[in-house]
Amino acid sequence: MSAAFGKCYDPDGTTWGIPTYPWRLAPEGLATRRQLRALGLRPGGQQVAAQVMRRSRRRTDGLSVAYLYRLDKAKPVRPMTSRKWGALALAMLARRTCPVCRLDAGYCIPTSLGMCCRCAYPEPHTA
Repeated sequence: MSAAFGKCYDPDGTTWGIPTYPWRLAPEGLATRRQLRALGLRPGGQQVAAQVMRRSRRRTDGLSVAYLYRLDKAKPVRPMTSRKWGALALAMLARRTCPVCRLDAGYCIPTSLGMCCRCAYPEPHTA
């Protein structure tokens, strides 16, 4: 067994506190939040059942972790109501509105500029 695999394999939870499996080797009946969402489910307040772990060069500790939830305890996703759709539409309108010219840019304003591209880079006037 390789050192990386051995470090990530702890089905009893003695090292990490919860059962830990190597990436893509989790047992059936467990899923991440994204996998639950793809199935139309949500964790529904349940505790983390296990975790999958892999080595990562991007992280300072060298490990990347994804938490797993039980499928049998997952609940269906709450449907969007008309008020939620309205609130989402207003939030997206606020992200598209330029604070300088007050016009809808048609795209989300970049946070690096803080204004639409027409206001950030005005065309030079020619004589």
